[in-house]
Amino acid sequence: MGTTRTEISTIGKENLIDRLFENTGYINERTIKLYEKGECCTSHKILLEGINFDLVYTPLKHLGYKAALCALGEIYALLRQPVSLSLNLGLSNRFCVEDVTNLWSGFVAAAKEHSIKHLSLELNPSLTGLCISVSAAGVQKKGIISKVPAPKNMDLICLTGNVGAAYMGLHVLQREKVSFIKESSQQPDLSKYKHILAAYLSPEINPSVVIRFVKEELYPSTGHFLTRGLGAAVLDLVKETGFGAKIYLERIPVSSQSLEMAQEINMDMVTAIINGGEDYKFIFTVPIEKHDVIRKDFQDYDVIGHLARPEVGAVLVTPEGAELTIRAQGYEASED
Repeated sequence: MGTTRTEISTIGKENLIDRLFENTGYINERTIKLYEKGECCTSHKILLEGINFDLVYTPLKHLGYKAALCALGEIYALLRQPVSLSLNLGLSNRFCVEDVTNLWSGFVAAAKEHSIKHLSLELNPSLTGLCISVSAAGVQKKGIISKVPAPKNMDLICLTGNVGAAYMGLHVLQREKVSFIKESSQQPDLSKYKHILAAYLSPEINPSVVIRFVKEELYPSTGHFLTRGLGAAVLDLVKETGFGAKIYLERIPVSSQSLEMAQEINMDMVTAIINGGEDYKFIFTVPIEKHDVIRKDFQDYDVIGHLARPEVGAVLVTPEGAELTIRAQGYEASED
């Protein structure tokens, strides 16, 4: 009698993770808090060639920088200040010393920009190209963590910048890759896509994101780092808090270049906004009574929605008032 084989796509990644944790006595924590008071936490990310990045159009220095931010963002989202970074590389024989040096230089640049105190590096052989594993650790004073409020209904959902640009930039690169393969002698002119290309290849995180909250004594009840799109982050938020969430489409900031690119490739911009992927922005929830503080001292943040009753679920509210269920890759079974 054959063994039953269930494809992951039939249940979705997040559902599989939940199933694996059932009856273990553990919960799946997106970062690991090392002490009871929660003043220290760690974050771990793995990036695979051909899945998370394409070296045809991704410079190694940019990749190293971006890999560091991928782990650091999770630390900042939990109101911690990062202090250490570890990089573990799996390298096939097509990578030389100069390649590793370029990648490492980008990683170190990110470490210096974010005042990282401790760095470590490990190199290992690989049969399948380049594999990048990154770990980060962050700390915060116990007194600060004790001031973080519990999330509650009507908490404001704040976004730290425009979304969808990285997704549009990725589409440009993928399109030009196809053209380059066909006509390798012709270099593409990408000057008009500068903003969206930078959003994908070299995103930035403001190192003072946590310091600003502490300075203004504004403590978010939750925080999430956007690496899989706004939709996935909102679903993570709903899952973590146990509340629903309403996101208002007209309040989500989108750059003009992203809109132009969406029109150029005939893509619905809502798709890029919700499922855009590697935005490297944050969403934070803050008590509604702090609305005036957000408007006065965090004018670069956009209030895009609020937590709601659990039965609401996660919905995108259109300008006409329609409520659309937010969906994201990994949270549901494949339609194939």
